[in-house]
Amino acid sequence: MLKQDQEIFNILLEAVSEGVIIVDNHQHIMEVNRTAEVLFGYNKSELIQKDLNLLLPSNYHENHTSHFEAFVKKGKPRSMGEATDLYGLKKNGDIIAIEVELNPFTIYNKTYVMALIKDVSDRKETEKILMLKSSALQSASNGIIITDALKPNNPIIYFNSAFQNLTGYSSKEILNHNCKFLQREDRDQEPIIELRKAIKNGESCQVTVRNYKKDGTMFWNDLYIIPIIDKKGIVTNFIGIQNDVTQKKEAEAERNHLATIFDESLNEIYVFDAKTLKFINVNYGALKNIGYSIEELKNMTPLDLKTHEDKITFRNNIDSIIKNKVEKLEFETVHQRKDGTTYPVEVHLQLSGLLENEVFVAIILDITERKNYTKKLEKKVKERTEQLNVALSKEKELNKLKTQFLSLVSHEFKTPLSGILTSSALLDKYKLTEQQNKRDKHIKTISDKVHYLNNILNDFLSLEKLETGKLTYRFDHFKLTKVIDEVIYNANMLLKEGQYIIYPDNINDLSLFQDEKTIVLILSNLINNAIKYSPEHSVITIDIEQNNELTTIHIKDNGIGIPLKDQKSIFERYFRAENVMNTQGTGIGLNITKNHLENLDGTICFESEEQKGTTFTITIPNTATQ
Repeated sequence: MLKQDQEIFNILLEAVSEGVIIVDNHQHIMEVNRTAEVLFGYNKSELIQKDLNLLLPSNYHENHTSHFEAFVKKGKPRSMGEATDLYGLKKNGDIIAIEVELNPFTIYNKTYVMALIKDVSDRKETEKILMLKSSALQSASNGIIITDALKPNNPIIYFNSAFQNLTGYSSKEILNHNCKFLQREDRDQEPIIELRKAIKNGESCQVTVRNYKKDGTMFWNDLYIIPIIDKKGIVTNFIGIQNDVTQKKEAEAERNHLATIFDESLNEIYVFDAKTLKFINVNYGALKNIGYSIEELKNMTPLDLKTHEDKITFRNNIDSIIKNKVEKLEFETVHQRKDGTTYPVEVHLQLSGLLENEVFVAIILDITERKNYTKKLEKKVKERTEQLNVALSKEKELNKLKTQFLSLVSHEFKTPLSGILTSSALLDKYKLTEQQNKRDKHIKTISDKVHYLNNILNDFLSLEKLETGKLTYRFDHFKLTKVIDEVIYNANMLLKEGQYIIYPDNINDLSLFQDEKTIVLILSNLINNAIKYSPEHSVITIDIEQNNELTTIHIKDNGIGIPLKDQKSIFERYFRAENVMNTQGTGIGLNITKNHLENLDGTICFESEEQKGTTFTITIPNTATQ
């Protein structure tokens, strides 16, 4: 009977999915099950009668004995590890996160404790990563929201503090509501129609719309939405990135107003470089009067328009402005048109700044009528006098506008005249002000991070399905060119400056009977790694060979390579080589790639040398085994 009881006990012990360790009241290990052996890496014979401290990190030894004695004295079951972090020590020295449930019992007047142990290392790491992602979203300066596309009316299910600060609404007013509350009654905007269409089609979209804060204040919202698509191709969520661009809109309106004044002025306005003296831009009034094209003038200087005055004299005159001796210069001279005719002008010259360069702004008044009025017939004196009075009135008005214009350009803008550097036809396309560059750069960082976070989420979903066996491959015939085109198209958005991908030759007639989405995932992981770990102005090469049974794909880069000592571990989950620790990454992409290839009866190998590059080679059966 005793033997039978022992056998029943052993069967029950091995049937428990958790690791089981039984110790006596002196913390000596009396029994372990197979799961515990695997968990800590010991054989049972190495653990029996050993002190429990063998399985605990050294920094736990000092306090463990007193905690154990207190627990035995109370004699009540207890769970550990949910409120505090507990760690176990494996035979190979690795420390793992664990959860422990302690259950005391007494047999033949002897007290024992049975510990049920779970390895929660993966869960802890996942929790840490999710916490970091949440912190990143909350710390973003742009407003970020996430909506649930599977629910009616696409309600908001997440928002960060920047969004709440931007709009002024409470959590109750934001959560579970559609974003249209930001538009109030102003819902007939053309960008709103475009936005609705993109959401209906599950597409990305960027628009600038009028939104309203809770206090009624209108602001211009630069909104970028990105769909989140699951493995089945269903749009589950939308991410919205919002930025208040009201100041930008107002600045653009002001620049457009100044540009209109500049271009429509009856006076000639020239902008030329203070060092080279070459013209940078001129207005329509100058082009019409002088007869040269803008392309011709950009190879000329003010001296090419003057009938007299040499470069030395002109330099001496403008040096008084450069050296801050005078604020501006006003003088008369004679200009010569392209057709050779001349006309007297009055020049108003002032120094300004364009980006990091000094430029001169010259406003030119054609004073032909003023110079010639004494030669006119007496009967024209009254008419001409009136005309001159009108001209002088206009001149004063223009001078006033000119002074206001130059003052604004000099003192209010760090990059003055940026909106007038191109012709009116190109004006709307010019956005290279310092403020715009910074804004564009900031918007692009958020987008990349969101793209990066989305890739991480997709990797973890794929990893979870691989681990739980929930992954189902769907096999079909497809052309290799379709997969390669999709992979390269997506990769182009990640290319660094000067990087490019060499498309494989002679693949138009190649096809596979495989899981298309999985092949895209495998190639995307390898191409994205090649881009990430290669420098700017480098080449990524894709070569493809196919015989009657197998397709072989080589992906070669000229990047940082994989250190020799790390190469044996490169496919291990979460492993990252020592030379990429300062580069974003999770260490699971190659592991997922290898697992998928093995599931598809494929293989992966590589050759790599530090600072010279890496070549990954994968083989895939042309026809999958279903």
